[in-house]
Amino acid sequence: MPTALLPGRGVVEVTGEDRVAFLQGLVSNDVTKAAPGVAVWSALLTPQGKWLADFFVLAEDGRLLLDCARDGAAELAKALGRFRLRAKVALRDASGDFAVHALWGGALPPPGTIAAPDPRLSEAGWRVLSAAPLPADATAGEYDRHRLSLGLPDGAPDMERERSVLLEGGFDELHGVSWSKGCYMGQELTARTKYRGLLKKRLFPVAVAGPLPPPGTPVTRDGAEVGEMRSARDGQGLALLRIEAAEAGGALRCAEAVLTPRIPGWMRLPTREPA
Repeated sequence: MPTALLPGRGVVEVTGEDRVAFLQGLVSNDVTKAAPGVAVWSALLTPQGKWLADFFVLAEDGRLLLDCARDGAAELAKALGRFRLRAKVALRDASGDFAVHALWGGALPPPGTIAAPDPRLSEAGWRVLSAAPLPADATAGEYDRHRLSLGLPDGAPDMERERSVLLEGGFDELHGVSWSKGCYMGQELTARTKYRGLLKKRLFPVAVAGPLPPPGTPVTRDGAEVGEMRSARDGQGLALLRIEAAEAGGALRCAEAVLTPRIPGWMRLPTREPA
């Protein structure tokens, strides 16, 4: 029942009486659903609907805590702060105040922590914040393998800043977008991509035989480019692939490696419903 400290994760603290309404008008998911024990996975987009950052929203004691990439926490606080105007809200990079953990495989968070099930998939486990690191029996690398096995993106390099659209990363099926809450920044492109069937590429989990290609390495079939590699570890990874290339099955080339794509059970494709 693994518990892993995630040193690459940080926290942005959002306080003030307008904190929920403030975020609600900016991010992709319904922030009103965040509550003690209930996390919301969401993203901040450009006005053109391209990915900037994603994070888990946890609620606790009159504040919202955004579990995000640590190296982007200060920039996320700054980016959100540009829209504060007259809203009664304060934002700060609180990464130094928290240790961020993932628990999975049936492990439960200990008392005295701020915790919620990972809202993307039940198999993903729990997100846990604590004032000090918890005893760990797994590494961040082991958690990385776990989330890759589930086909879950982990921010950059799986998503490209100011280029990726949410539905490429599974944000629809993985509960990262609200289709009913009302307007937010970048909503128009996100909705148009869904309702007009404009999605041509998706992130797919892949088995990697051979040296792990770095992110951005082209993926080919019979010499024609069909996508590019994203994150990878220990023989598995994620690749952004043309949907028809993944559905066709078989092996793909990526530098000196051979990739075998897999369609996870949770994924909805035009010709396939989730298991």
